[in-house]
Amino acid sequence: MMRAVTQTALGGPEVLALKEVERPEPYYGEIQVRVRAAGVNPVDPAAREIGLYIGQPPFILGWDVSGVVEKVGIGVTRFKPGDEVFGMPRFPHQAGTHAEFVTAPSRQFARKPAALSHLEAAGLPLCGLTAWQALVDNAGLAAGQSVLIHAAAGGIGHLAVQIAKARGAHVIATASAGKHDFVRALGADEVIDYRAVDFTEAVADVDVALTTLAGDYAARSVSVIRDGGVLAQLYYSLRDAEFPEAVARGIRTDFMLVEPDEIGLKALAALADEGKLKVHVSQTFPLEDFVKAHEAMESGGAIGKIVLTVD
Repeated sequence: MMRAVTQTALGGPEVLALKEVERPEPYYGEIQVRVRAAGVNPVDPAAREIGLYIGQPPFILGWDVSGVVEKVGIGVTRFKPGDEVFGMPRFPHQAGTHAEFVTAPSRQFARKPAALSHLEAAGLPLCGLTAWQALVDNAGLAAGQSVLIHAAAGGIGHLAVQIAKARGAHVIATASAGKHDFVRALGADEVIDYRAVDFTEAVADVDVALTTLAGDYAARSVSVIRDGGVLAQLYYSLRDAEFPEAVARGIRTDFMLVEPDEIGLKALAALADEGKLKVHVSQTFPLEDFVKAHEAMESGGAIGKIVLTVD
């Protein structure tokens, strides 16, 4: 058996409960990981409240994980018991990392970066892969290009800034005034206070814009992208038909959903071990304080990541 944060109904944090449940065993091609830390992301409260992506409960939330391989299933040769790994398994299907153990296909994990603690590594997979796949795989961000990154102090944003700088891009970031020093320390070349300045009047002709925000941020960002550029849209809202300017100017505006990706995890791990990528963990909670973790996530405005620790 193991402890896990479970729920049997949709709703607020009060529907969550820490219970003893059956420990999952690895199937063919899978590994069983003893969880040391598990990240909390905005998708977790959304899944808890409306069943986003994973449908109706019962289920165990969580996708980010860093831990130690406990068992390997038949056919697994990449890992052995005792190996330290991290990953974002099964997304957007249920993974259940907010628990003491998790099992998933071995190729949805990578070796934990030596430069990061389990706490830091647990905050990297979902947000890091989202930023990597948006900027590198989707937009093809290259040295000498310019990128506008909204909410640059957040979970995705603070990693996106560092990834873009590692690619040799010129980074323009938006954040509230109190977070400017933090964002500059990440490597941003320009930082805009979105509360005081309309970014559409301060930015022009960027190659790529990345937004995780709702409202009109996506549509407004189109106006500052060069012809033929890319809007990396990570909030599922608008379609190409709602961006007539983008269509006319050859700007791609595809919605992108992050996927489990061994190659991307290895790239992120390499950046971390080279000292080019740091994960800022702003708040940590033991697994028993799952309600506080969800409340902190829903309060908004957090810098970097929120992580659960598992003893």
